[in-house]
Amino acid sequence: MSDELTIDTPRGAGVAAPGSILYVDSVTVSFDGFRALNELSLVIQPGELRTIIGPNGAGKTTMMDVITGKTRPDTGDVLFDGHVDLTRLTEDQIANLGIGRKFQKPTVFEQLSVFENLELALKCQRDTWSTLMFRLNGEQKDRIDQVLVTVGLADKVRMIAGALSHGQKQWLEIGMLLMQDQRLLLLDEPVAGMTDAETEATAQLILDLHKDPHHSLVVVEHDMEFVRALGARVTVLHEGSVLAEGSLDAVQANQKVVEVYLGR
Repeated sequence: MSDELTIDTPRGAGVAAPGSILYVDSVTVSFDGFRALNELSLVIQPGELRTIIGPNGAGKTTMMDVITGKTRPDTGDVLFDGHVDLTRLTEDQIANLGIGRKFQKPTVFEQLSVFENLELALKCQRDTWSTLMFRLNGEQKDRIDQVLVTVGLADKVRMIAGALSHGQKQWLEIGMLLMQDQRLLLLDEPVAGMTDAETEATAQLILDLHKDPHHSLVVVEHDMEFVRALGARVTVLHEGSVLAEGSLDAVQANQKVVEVYLGR
C-alpha cells in the first residue's frame, strides 16, 4: 500500500468514477445554517475496505445518513454501483439495493435467539402471507450456519441475543447484514465498548469479510490501534470535508491531521 497522501478534490458533477461501488461528489448538508457536510467527495471501489476517522462533529454520521437515505443532501451526487442515484431513493429501497449499516449501538432482537435473529434477517419476500407460510429450506439453513461460523457465534446459536456480550451482539448484527447479502457494509464504530480480545476478533472478522470481493466495507472508527490492524486506506474528515487520505502512517504524519484530530 502506498504511503502517498492525497487530498480529495470534487469531480465533475454527475460523472461517477468508473467502476465505483460508491461515489459521493460535492455533497453539502446544512442544519439550521450549520454545514454538517461541506462539499464532501469520496469514492469507494468494489471490494475495497476503507476506514474513516475524524473528530466528533466531522460529519461521519451525517455521511452515513446521506448514503443510507436518512438525510437528503442540499447539493451533490451520491451514486451506487456507478449509476444508481441514492438521493432519489427511500431508506428501504437503498437497503434492498445492497447497502447495509451497522450502528454503534447494536440493534438486535434481544428476546429472540441468535438463530432467530439471523432467520429474520434473511433476504426474502416479506408480505403477510409469505411470512405466515415461511419455512426455512436447506439452502437457507446452510446460509445461516455459514454466517454463524463467519461471525464466531456457531456455539451460541440457541442463546437469547440479550444474553450475549456487547461484542457478540455487534458480531450478530454484522451477521444479520450478511444474511441480507449486502454489497456495501457501513460499520459505525464497531469496536466501541469492546474488550481487547473482542476488538482483536472484530478486526479479524472484518479482514475475513474483505477477502470476499462481493463485499465493500466502510468502517468509521476512533481506535487507532484497530484502524492500524485493518491496514486499509484511511480518509480523514474535518468540518464536513475530506482533510486527507492515504495510509494510516501518511495521515498520522500530516500536520493538519495532527492539529485537528490526532493531537487531541
